[in-house]
Amino acid sequence: MREWNKKRKALRHYDQLAPVYDIQYAEEQNAKIKAALNNTKPGENDLVLDLGCGTGFLFEQTAKTKLLVGIDISSKILQEAKKRAKKLPNAAVIRADADYTPFQNQTFDYVFAVTILQNMPNPLKTLREIKRVSKPQSAVILTGLKKKFSQERFTNLLNKSGLNVSTIKTNPQLKGHVAICQK
Repeated sequence: MREWNKKRKALRHYDQLAPVYDIQYAEEQNAKIKAALNNTKPGENDLVLDLGCGTGFLFEQTAKTKLLVGIDISSKILQEAKKRAKKLPNAAVIRADADYTPFQNQTFDYVFAVTILQNMPNPLKTLREIKRVSKPQSAVILTGLKKKFSQERFTNLLNKSGLNVSTIKTNPQLKGHVAICQK
């Protein structure tokens, strides 16, 4: 019950924030995405999952992929993401819980989870779901807010999940740690 209460609280928060989310977070989110994409970028044959997609900041930057799927639990934030997805022939959005995605095992070549783990009641459970839907040797790009995760705690969490951490970027301009991992 406690798990769902935390998710419900996040859902309500992002439903209320939806109309102004881009104004409030565009710069911060785009900086994290840019830092991640400097190290790895999906190709035209890749299947990409944007877990906790928010309003879809990642969509345009990964538009040249085979398929891009964004999921989020907030219906109002997904309304904003749909506006971006409609501009792309290969993008779709789905309302779903990040801990229980509707995908088969080993579906995606790339999984992005930007600024979501701090909202999850059990981040390790979320990471295990990410690992489940990732293909072998897939790239998993995650961020962890510095105010929630020290770099050591973030790294330990990723290692505990069984993901292989290739790089963690932390710099003063970013409000979060950016990790590039492999399954």
